[in-house]
Amino acid sequence: MASLSDAPALAALRYALRSTTGVATEPETDFVTRCTNWMQTHLEDDFWQCWVAEARQKLIGAVWLQLVEKIPNPRNEPEHHAYITNFYIEETMRGKGIGSELLRAAIEWCKTRDVHAIILWPTERSRSLYERHGFAVREDLMELIVEGPVSDHH
Repeated sequence: MASLSDAPALAALRYALRSTTGVATEPETDFVTRCTNWMQTHLEDDFWQCWVAEARQKLIGAVWLQLVEKIPNPRNEPEHHAYITNFYIEETMRGKGIGSELLRAAIEWCKTRDVHAIILWPTERSRSLYERHGFAVREDLMELIVEGPVSDHH
């Protein structure tokens, strides 16, 4: 599990992940400072969890999970979903089973909590990892990308 002291390294991993999938519009130092503050706050929140992988005392990967509370249900069904996000392993460390270990830890954590389903948006490259762990493509999920005002940070 991540600790508060991991926040700066986690923020740097977040920048590495997102800056490789598009053009970063926020300077790296500004982003890392803002993201570190966000991560420190959310690592203390019961609704956010983060697992990390280290090699030679350096953070090389992480996966974040957000518990999404469901409205109370009269049926015998868990009342949370779990959303996996910001799953990243440094390029040079991929293909060594680290991602599987992190994902397994998150899934096992969910099994001990009030979680009904785990959801995520995979990349093409990560799809096989999730399938190996039992994730399936659903026909009944819909998505709307909201085209609205863009904040100063995006």
